[in-house]
Amino acid sequence: MADLIRVQEPFYNSRTNANQVLSSFPRSPRLIKGALISYDPAGFVPQVIIFQYNPETLTRQVQSNRLQQTISTVETQRLTGPPKETITLKIEIDAADRLEKPEQNPSTVAMGIYPQLSALEMMIYPKSSWAIEKNALAATGAIEIAPPEGPFTLFVWGPSRVVPVKISNFTITEQYYDQLLNPIVAEVSVSLDVLTYNDFRVTHPGYSVFLSHQILKETMAAIGSITSVSGTISGAL
Repeated sequence: MADLIRVQEPFYNSRTNANQVLSSFPRSPRLIKGALISYDPAGFVPQVIIFQYNPETLTRQVQSNRLQQTISTVETQRLTGPPKETITLKIEIDAADRLEKPEQNPSTVAMGIYPQLSALEMMIYPKSSWAIEKNALAATGAIEIAPPEGPFTLFVWGPSRVVPVKISNFTITEQYYDQLLNPIVAEVSVSLDVLTYNDFRVTHPGYSVFLSHQILKETMAAIGSITSVSGTISGAL
């Protein structure tokens, strides 16, 4: 049976917790924002979604990747690749800050946070040009064109964690609206499947990104092991 690990990581939200904790320090550090970066195969400029407020928690589900059918007990210990990891988090989007300065944010006044929600959703949409071309070919009896390649997406959670991901789903809860029914406050639950070097060609940038991520994780694990051993020895002495 596959091993399963759940990790829930608390994080100081730049909107609430962090302000409470860091306000007592004279030189409070500026928090790094998490982000999703999407590269369209047909484009050159990436689409960058920087989180307005960092989520308070991030949940990672890690499942080991072992041989399913084995002949001997020795074979059950063999790993067929990196573990399967799923990341879930909630993103808050709020127009309040922008609406306080309407002259500087005319698009927010006119459309609320609908453009930001649309930018997130478009990460899992095929281009409308593909649908138009597909229907035009079908109308003439031509062979249907192949489905388009999805964007290459990176989840950025600080300098030590940048991983290629596939967005599984969004759950968008729109909470408040303006007079034109544009959403102005929303909470977005995001589920991400981490892609490993097994999911890419060697020449694809995703292969190198995940391999670098694993090498960095191995370095972190070595540091953690040394720290644990040092603490144990110091305690014994």
